[in-house]
Amino acid sequence: MPRRKSGKQHFENIEVLDAGAKGKSIAKAPDGKVIFLPNAVPGDVVDVQTFKKRKAYYEGKAINFHTLSQKRTEPECRHFGVCGGCKWQNMAYEYQLFYKQKEVINNLTRIGHITLPEVLPIIGSKKHYYYRNKMEFSFSDSRWLSQEEIESQAAIDNKNALGFHIPGMWDKILDIEHCHLQADPSNAIRNAVKQFAIKNDLEFFNTRHQTGFLRTMMIRTSSTGELMVLIQFFKDHVAKRELLLDYISGAFPEITSLLYVINTKANDTIYDQDIFCYKGKDHINEEMEGLRFKINAKSFYQTNSEQAYALYKLVRDFAGLSGSELVYDLYTGTGTIAQFIANRAKKVIGIESVPDAISAAKENAQQNKIDNADFFVGDMKHLFNDQFISIHGRPDVIITDPPRDGMHKDVVQQILNISPKKVVYVSCNSATQARDLALMNAIYKVTKTQAVDMFPQTYHVENVVLLERRETDN
Repeated sequence: MPRRKSGKQHFENIEVLDAGAKGKSIAKAPDGKVIFLPNAVPGDVVDVQTFKKRKAYYEGKAINFHTLSQKRTEPECRHFGVCGGCKWQNMAYEYQLFYKQKEVINNLTRIGHITLPEVLPIIGSKKHYYYRNKMEFSFSDSRWLSQEEIESQAAIDNKNALGFHIPGMWDKILDIEHCHLQADPSNAIRNAVKQFAIKNDLEFFNTRHQTGFLRTMMIRTSSTGELMVLIQFFKDHVAKRELLLDYISGAFPEITSLLYVINTKANDTIYDQDIFCYKGKDHINEEMEGLRFKINAKSFYQTNSEQAYALYKLVRDFAGLSGSELVYDLYTGTGTIAQFIANRAKKVIGIESVPDAISAAKENAQQNKIDNADFFVGDMKHLFNDQFISIHGRPDVIITDPPRDGMHKDVVQQILNISPKKVVYVSCNSATQARDLALMNAIYKVTKTQAVDMFPQTYHVENVVLLERRETDN
């Protein structure tokens, strides 16, 4: 049986042409095949070593740079290139926006075969760094070692880390000294907790062996100045737990919500765990146009508060409400969009599959004295049926903000059956958005589309589309 060829090849003086899906740059090999590169910027001229060959493309890495692109900029973060969080830090922000918008347009036209109106320019973020309101860090007793550390063969006494998973390595954590994503006191808290834990022999977690004490730390901030810290422990040890939590409380009195969880499961998700409030409140508050939203440890809230406001204003603008409309808000989450538009609508109906989210939505609506918004929990493709419509009314406008996978085909079909005048489709994945738009193209035309950059330094982007029902002859 012949040996399979490895497919590894070396190409020289290759110009990087474009930026594509998942943040990878695109070049072309001499044989015409596309090359996907994770470490180059459009405009670079590079030598490439491929490590994977497919029928239509190569995956490779730039190993030598002949010409550096004018689109480049110096990354702010010393962890860039190892940490996988901000893959576009080496690209100037104006070009990040250009390639994000380009990808959205390509997906809508090539996947969805949508005829687009004039595309409104992408809404950029004023903050290019320190914009996130939520960060999660992992403890590890076996931190990722650099190639230099490994080659030095020097004895390393302390392998403890508090930081992020190395991409593709589930059991290796990169120790973070300074992260540029969340504003102070995030870095100060993380570094102080790590040093205190080391000094007091609090064991860091080992994912592979499922041993240790300290597991994860979450920090949430809000525009109201409130601050939440949650420590996840793998097992309970009252003296050690209180030692750490008392230290955090004393060292950072600005913390308004200090929480902990004991999670003995194999994975570190907290959504099925009990959260305990050690000091302060069990939540923080976010505010937008006078509306207040309670955010607990499990709540979903857009992680860029300022751009969330820009996104919600765009949705409201696209909906063009006059005050007489019945609006359905599908995949409503904790009901932030529903409540944000409620004063412009006759009534808003929010639907979501997560019970805790709907409980939060109802509580926030009551707190905000909104009496024209109702929220219902259930699987969208089952709950959003003819009986539900007959009970609650046929909507004039539907707003839909599904997860990355897009809408289930049954949900799309039900929207077509109802055929409201307008559909505002918010998406964090324009490829699945394009697929859904193609299914709706016979009845709806896209009249507006605009992207919103929620995550500078990354390739992620939100896109908002306004669909209006096509006029019929009869």
